[in-house]
Amino acid sequence: MGQRWRDGHGELVVHREGGGPSVSVPLEIATSYRARTKGLLGRDSIGGAILLSPANSVHTFRMRMPIDVAYLDRHLRVIAVRTMRPGRLGMPRLRARHVVEAEAGVMAGWGVRKGVRVEIKA
Repeated sequence: MGQRWRDGHGELVVHREGGGPSVSVPLEIATSYRARTKGLLGRDSIGGAILLSPANSVHTFRMRMPIDVAYLDRHLRVIAVRTMRPGRLGMPRLRARHVVEAEAGVMAGWGVRKGVRVEIKA
């Protein structure tokens, strides 16, 4: 199930548990080394989320805002969600293959939590 995305834009679709309506969020896709390295650095806000792939850890050095970080396995199932303040180093997650970042506090409203499956539409 190897996903092959390219740098650009797409949509993060969160499939709600219990059959509720899915939530679609604007998504930036960062798959090249350069795009993944830049990520959200130097930004004051983000409209939606950013996917870093491949990735299994993140840091928030030089970031201006706290962020929510969702670690995804190879099946796009959420392994963990953490909120990180600027200047932190996240521990690598062994099963994580992709990371989604967004402004702190928004992922809970989207229904992103451990065990939920998401879809990436590029």
